[in-house]
Amino acid sequence: MKYNLLALLLLSVSIMSSCDDNTDDLGSSLIDNMDHLEIKVDTFEISGVKSIAADSVLSRSTVGYLGKVRDPETGAYITSDFTTQFHSLENYEFPDKKEVLAASKDKRIEADSCEIRLYYNNYYGDSLATMKVSANELSTPMSEGKNYYSNYNPSELLRKTDRLTSSKVFTLKDLTDESSSSNNYMPSIRIRLDKKYTDKNGKTYKNFGTYIMQKYYEDSTLFKNAYTFIHNVVPGFNIRTESGLGSMAYISITQLLVYYKMHTTFDKDTTINGNDVTIKKDTIVNVSSSFAGTEEVVQQTRVQNDKVTLSKLIEDNTCAYLKTPAGIFTEMTLPVDEVMSGHERDTLNTAKIVLTRLNNRIQSKYVLGIPKTLLIIPKGEIYSFFEKRKIADYKTSFLAAFDSNKNTYTFNNISSLIKYLYTNKSSLGKEWNKVVIIPVTATYNTTSSTQELVKIEHDMSMSSTRIVGGENNPNGKVVMSVIYSKFK
Repeated sequence: MKYNLLALLLLSVSIMSSCDDNTDDLGSSLIDNMDHLEIKVDTFEISGVKSIAADSVLSRSTVGYLGKVRDPETGAYITSDFTTQFHSLENYEFPDKKEVLAASKDKRIEADSCEIRLYYNNYYGDSLATMKVSANELSTPMSEGKNYYSNYNPSELLRKTDRLTSSKVFTLKDLTDESSSSNNYMPSIRIRLDKKYTDKNGKTYKNFGTYIMQKYYEDSTLFKNAYTFIHNVVPGFNIRTESGLGSMAYISITQLLVYYKMHTTFDKDTTINGNDVTIKKDTIVNVSSSFAGTEEVVQQTRVQNDKVTLSKLIEDNTCAYLKTPAGIFTEMTLPVDEVMSGHERDTLNTAKIVLTRLNNRIQSKYVLGIPKTLLIIPKGEIYSFFEKRKIADYKTSFLAAFDSNKNTYTFNNISSLIKYLYTNKSSLGKEWNKVVIIPVTATYNTTSSTQELVKIEHDMSMSSTRIVGGENNPNGKVVMSVIYSKFK
């Protein structure tokens, strides 16, 4: 502690002295200033550490979550699905119509097949659990300017009549796929769209891929960018969990693939009458065109939590919970008045909070993960922080990472948050001194010399933990350690 205080004093004095070019008296002034600097250390109990329902969160994520699982420790069920659009590259082009094989009797362009592929490189649960999902065509696209929360109703977006729907029964581990042993292999779920398809105008096509190709050859300008493609050709699909229990796939890439045949000409070296010659040879090849779900288009995850079980967890006043996705946050009432009382003219140098995690009550290979990063913000910003795409500014919002060695999360210095709440309590409303702890995913841009925080989103993965807190907490107090300083 003495070394930390000395470092703090030296830093503060060096900052003050940096404004003066005259350093002749630096040694004596440093000693004099330290003699006149009064340091005080104190601790305050934090009350009102309790679980609160997240209800719903802004589900803006590049990963789609698909499946249904049960938390082995709490018994809570989590079901998740997602809605996605597909991106068309600028001025996308199919091959020249003359090169595409016209398979039908009337020589119309037709696709051999079409599918949605859901690629995942991570998952939670049992890879051999049998699951069933479906792809359901949207009637209208999701709005680019609308905030979709994790409890949104995708049925409002679905096409009401003649909707294309296709289902797939699968296990995450495909024992029949020999390519799964390859180093470059990325597992996927394949949903075929090969049934006859009727568009909104009543026109019927061999399959969904044929519909896409014929729309292109009728008017290629519909494919000039993602917006025209989404609003005129493919609004998107809701990928829904229909049945099964035991696995949750983290879908990182979604593709809409159209397979068809085309003519091609290539040079072939051969020998004719003893002479080496090159001839032109025609052949038919299988090709595919791809439209991907990317960050440039909207993708939203819907979460259905077991509200009865979550309510029981929230009522447990012997601890506080952090549970994702869209499950439980932790609320705290900070002792702002107590911290500032009698110290209005002092400098509040540090205010530190350590949250201690409680170990799991059961042992299971499928126990949910531990939240890796926590965000602390004023309770009044629980929605606006994410809607405005804010990041932790370390003034009124702070991040803490899980320390596995100490089993803790530490907010090292939230003194500016304390001062903000104290100064603005008249405008912050009746809950002016309450903050909320939220599990998040933080994204950084990292170079050789810097690491810049660029994005914070709600943690939508499967995680759960208990921390010390609750009205009847048997594990000790939750406290805030503060350091003041003032000149005598």
